[in-house]
Order: sequence, then C-alpha cells, then structure tokens
Amino acid sequence: MENWKRKPSGRAIDRLTLHRSGEVVWLSFPILDRFDFLLNGFSTRLGGVSEGDTGTMNLSFSREPDRGKVRENHERLAEAMGYRPENLVFSAQTHTDHIVEACASDRGNGYLRENRFQDVDGMMTDEPELVLMTFFADCVPLLIADPRRRAIAAVHSGWRGTVEGIGEKAVRKMAERYGSDPSDLVAAIGPSICQDCYEVSGDVICRFQERYPEGLWPELYREGRIAEDGERRYQLNLQRACAENFLRAGMLPENISLPDLCTCCNPQLLFSHRASGGKRGNLAAVLMLR
Repeated sequence: MENWKRKPSGRAIDRLTLHRSGEVVWLSFPILDRFDFLLNGFSTRLGGVSEGDTGTMNLSFSREPDRGKVRENHERLAEAMGYRPENLVFSAQTHTDHIVEACASDRGNGYLRENRFQDVDGMMTDEPELVLMTFFADCVPLLIADPRRRAIAAVHSGWRGTVEGIGEKAVRKMAERYGSDPSDLVAAIGPSICQDCYEVSGDVICRFQERYPEGLWPELYREGRIAEDGERRYQLNLQRACAENFLRAGMLPENISLPDLCTCCNPQLLFSHRASGGKRGNLAAVLMLR
C-alpha cells in the first residue's frame, strides 16, 4: 500500500495515516487525530462490495443502481471507523457555497430518509455523535474543528465553491453560530486532484484572478499546453486556493494542513473523476464530535 504516489504540497504537509480493519482501508489526518473529542477519516476505494467502475467501496447512492451494496459499504466503513451509520448526515452537493447547520433531528438525512439539504456543499454542527459525511472524487475536502468550542464543519470545495470562498464562509459561520475564534480553528485539506493533474481553461483562471491578488497568482496556477482548439490551458492549484481562503478568514498557517496525496495520481487507491473519465464511485470524508 505504501507505493501510492505522494506529493509534497509546499505548506504544512499532513502525511496521512493509513488504517485497516479487515478488508476496509481508510485514512485519517494527523492534525485532527490529536484531538480525542474528534473522529475523522477519509475513505479509499478498498474494502467494499461494489463492482466494476464503482468497485469496491463506493459510498454514493447516485453512482450505482444497487442501493443494497452501497448500504453495505456504509455499514462496513462505519464499523471499521467506529461510528453508527444511522447517525450519518448527507447533503446534496452541487458546487455551491451554501452551508447549513445540522442538528440532532437531522440524523439519517440522505441516508435513511430523503435528503432535505439540497444544493448544500458544507455542513457544521456542535452536536455529538452526528456524523458529517461529504463526498469526493477529485474536489477538495475541507474538515474544520474548533477545539475550544467543540464545533466542526465539513465542506466540499470544487473550483466553483473555492472561488466563491466556501472555506472562508464556513469559518465565518462557525464564528457567528458557535463563537469560534478563527485563530483557534484547525483544518485538514484532504486528498484531491493536484496541480500537475488539474488542467482548466482560461475562463476558470479569470475567475481566480478576480478573487485573488496578482502576487498570489504564481502559487495558484501556471501555464499549460495549447489545446486542439488553439486555446491555452492552465494547471490550477486548488488546494493552495483553499488554504488561502482559510487564511483570509483569520486562521493561522500552522493550523492548516495540506495533503500529500492526489486522487488522480492514485486511481487504484482513490476514485478520481478525471483519471476514470467519469466512470467511478465516490469517496467520503467523515467528521464527528465524540
């Protein structure tokens, strides 16, 4: 398993911790592991019962027709990590900057009953045993914890959510709702597509130029190839942009970790939309207050 391709990210590198329970393999974040009031994790594609393109640990009901297999995958991951699957809370992610608060009555939302969190890409809570689960296959997982106020947030940050500042918004909403001081918060930026693999059009880069100062542009993107349509492509560092959003919200650099693992570089371990041409399952990030 240690032949996976790790890539330094240039800031506080979190060398992800590998866990096994039977056939189930998952990852956790050292920056969050040090807090005993937290359960955190990130699934791999190993240890489930799905087959074909979604094999084996697909956690998305929308990615395969056999809901029984997806439910079995959830039960396996929950048992391995140590949470109750009936306490899961999902949201219907659509690349927005919308964030909601989950409460005790939301247990099972999207898992045991219809998902009431539509067009939502971030969730936060201060409710113990509530399992916030967000889904990924190249986009950036953001897991945020307040050790002082005992509150958490889990965010799905694609390029649209990133350029709209969803990570910054999550920090500010935690401050408003829970009294969180941004300087107290810690955050893990999870496995996602790296700059070498993430090619985007000039239109996307224009959006990032509008949001971020020119002095930061060399860290955010570099010129890539000329495509068949004659247009320049660019290599975007989405993880660095997410870190910048946290800094803008007042978080401290030493409290923000970047991953050493790219989804697209590791298609045998992780699902990647780009590596698979869209033929894939979904990974999940897990965050829970004990």
